[in-house]
Amino acid sequence: MMKRRRRWAGIVLATSSTIALIAAPGIANAATPTGNTWSGKTAPLATPWTADVTPTNALPDYPRPQLARPSVASPQWQSLNGLWQYAETDGFSAPPIGTDLAGQILVPYPTESALSGVQKHSDYMFYRRAVDVPKNFTTGDQHLRLNFGAVNYDATVYVNGTQLARHTGAYDAFSVDITSALRARGPQEIVVAVHSPVDSATIPVGKQRLDPSGIFYTAASGIWQSVWLEPVAATSIASLTATPDVASSSFTITTTLNGDPTNQKLAVDVYAGTKKVASGNGAANESMKLTVPKPHLWSPDDPFLYTFKATLKGNGHGTDSVESYAGLRTIAVANVGGKQRITLNGTPTFLLSTLDQGYWPDGIYTAPTDAALKFDIQKTKDLGFNTIRKHIKVEPARWYYWADKLGIMVWQDSPALPTGRNGSLTTGYKANFRAETAQMVTQLKNVTSIIGWIPFNEGWGQWSVSAASDVGAQVKKQDPTRLVNDRSGSNCCDTPGDPGTGDVIDWHQYQGPALPAPDATRASIDGEHGGLTLSVAGHTWPGAPINPYGSVKDAAALNDAYEANNAVLRVQGAPYGLSGSVYTQITDVEGEQNGFFTYDRQVEKVDEARVRASNLAVIAAGAKATPAAPPGTPGLAGVDRWSFDETSGAVAADSVGSHDLALRNGATFAPGISGNALTLNGADQFAESSGTLIPTENTNYSISAWAKLNAVGDAFQTVASEDGDANSAFFLQYSGADKRWAFSFASVRALATTVGQPVAGKWYHLVGVRDVTNSKLSIYVDGVLSGSVGILGGGNKGTGNLEIGRGKFGGTPVDFLGGAVDTVKVFDRALSAAEVSTLNAAGAGS
Repeated sequence: MMKRRRRWAGIVLATSSTIALIAAPGIANAATPTGNTWSGKTAPLATPWTADVTPTNALPDYPRPQLARPSVASPQWQSLNGLWQYAETDGFSAPPIGTDLAGQILVPYPTESALSGVQKHSDYMFYRRAVDVPKNFTTGDQHLRLNFGAVNYDATVYVNGTQLARHTGAYDAFSVDITSALRARGPQEIVVAVHSPVDSATIPVGKQRLDPSGIFYTAASGIWQSVWLEPVAATSIASLTATPDVASSSFTITTTLNGDPTNQKLAVDVYAGTKKVASGNGAANESMKLTVPKPHLWSPDDPFLYTFKATLKGNGHGTDSVESYAGLRTIAVANVGGKQRITLNGTPTFLLSTLDQGYWPDGIYTAPTDAALKFDIQKTKDLGFNTIRKHIKVEPARWYYWADKLGIMVWQDSPALPTGRNGSLTTGYKANFRAETAQMVTQLKNVTSIIGWIPFNEGWGQWSVSAASDVGAQVKKQDPTRLVNDRSGSNCCDTPGDPGTGDVIDWHQYQGPALPAPDATRASIDGEHGGLTLSVAGHTWPGAPINPYGSVKDAAALNDAYEANNAVLRVQGAPYGLSGSVYTQITDVEGEQNGFFTYDRQVEKVDEARVRASNLAVIAAGAKATPAAPPGTPGLAGVDRWSFDETSGAVAADSVGSHDLALRNGATFAPGISGNALTLNGADQFAESSGTLIPTENTNYSISAWAKLNAVGDAFQTVASEDGDANSAFFLQYSGADKRWAFSFASVRALATTVGQPVAGKWYHLVGVRDVTNSKLSIYVDGVLSGSVGILGGGNKGTGNLEIGRGKFGGTPVDFLGGAVDTVKVFDRALSAAEVSTLNAAGAGS
């Protein structure tokens, strides 16, 4: 018996509510379409563009605006989008050279999509097409190149029976010189064998899953971006990058070539509109600096783009001419008013972003039309955002063209490895992830709108905390002109931990927003928040919805909740140094119903004008100087003080202010460190004021107390807090999760790391300090600073009583203290380390 052949394409590496809403602006028909496509397949949801797609007009737009040959207005190319023969296969069978295939597929829509006409996944597949090449494409010494925008994942290309290329990677473009395999006359046969393992292999897949659910979505296999032919000179320009430098009003031009680079000369002209403003000549293998007079900078408010016309000639084998474009802009982190902030063209700029997954119910990874591709970006702009986070997916070149042209900044993620495998990643898997990240940067380096790279999201596929630093450094070395956010969501999920490197500190918080503080070298952003969920009947994906982040009952509640969420950014975040935020998300996606638009783009759930006004106010707040905190009351007496020296009764007197505390549920007095103390049973006893004492929002304050625990364990126990609407504004507490003293907001804890686990029955002097001026939340134990964390704003606003012996979370009293509290003091300013030391030395009776 013969041994079975090895597979030819093995991987190289080892409760909702319903509402009636109006149609989205710009969408002509709000009625739910049938979803029928050209092939009779029915899309689970139809977009306004589904019915526009036919075999004769599948994405007919020129696919590479930054390398048009010879010009954008008149590119010389032949689209191969359209119907191809198609068949599933077993991974062992030989390619069907000269053999018709029974099925057909509409390229470039992935096999799982309704628009492809296949609407199912296959691990292995063949594409076949016979192409009549225009005669003028092959005259003289011209070469013919076959270009692929992207193929998921492992593609082998045959032309007229000859294998010419094999490419792995689902997100990067590749090009094949097919000249040597061409027949002298007649149709040319192209066969592409594809292996699409998706998450059954440990490769970058983003959010694709073979078994999609929750926050993971349908796979997008096979050819999913445009395919085209173009004639080129024997030596031709493969890439042209114009790197901007605002300081010198210049662009540095670099190129890579296909073919023999010997003696090749490059000439470049730069145009502002129709006016030539700069020119240069030089060797094609050397960089060229071109200075433009009266520089016109690119920004979201004014997305001006220069045009570049480049000509390559030299060794007698023809001339190559291409046209490109780029904007003159710079992105950086700079010290502004004592805090690290993101600056665009030297000006502090708040990067207000949506999360954009790039999914479509009819085309999955591939937008049905170019107008659809543009729609999401345009609506993001219309809603008042100035940035998009392109979430763990790389888009076709035309998506970035629209981002550049319309004027939106872009955070670009690396497509992530599958989750749940961090501990088993081999050297090969890590190396491949690094290589694909590098290829992404290389391919997108000339995109003006991209202002930052994000190698890792929430630790997905991140094999260690330091891996974020390592890959981030790799990206920064490759592209020092942009920001690198080594890890988005350092406080979250897989392999949690802040790598401490890169240009940005990034936290995720649902619903949030998160308010990390900048540090000595890094700006800070909220990398994900929001997710307010609202389903619209008739516009949800089959099996949806899920509600991972919190639902609202109707459109009015969605608008109100979004504006309230934005108010935190506007009041507590942006003025105090937060440089950006990312709201989840622009559209619903499969199981997630938390978009501004439904997944089919048929319904806009929010009041666009109201959201826009709110967003613009946040961006404006980011340009303002940090307001000064009130100076507070000098001295160590405090503004309120309770010694608990009473021997009976249900009231503890305030010996400095006028806010006595009421003892609840049998709380009483017993001997303390000095005189008596308040004793609590850990079940329901506490003491509280009759109103709000500490104005916690955007101001400095401190609270000190002596405390002892009857027992330590896994439960949280609160020494002092102040009620907010839902959560305590702060907690001076024992953190059972960490077995440490802590001074906390609901979203973050400053842990006392220097003293270890508290000892039951032992008195400790605790001081929590909120220094909003320096964005610090700190805990002192026995007079010594024991831990701090950087965070902006005031946490949840104090709106209720000061509480001794309990906290509040989710609207419910929680974390009752079992133990005793002596001498509590409130200060309306941030105590210094020296003052805390003095306070501790004075003892409980002071």
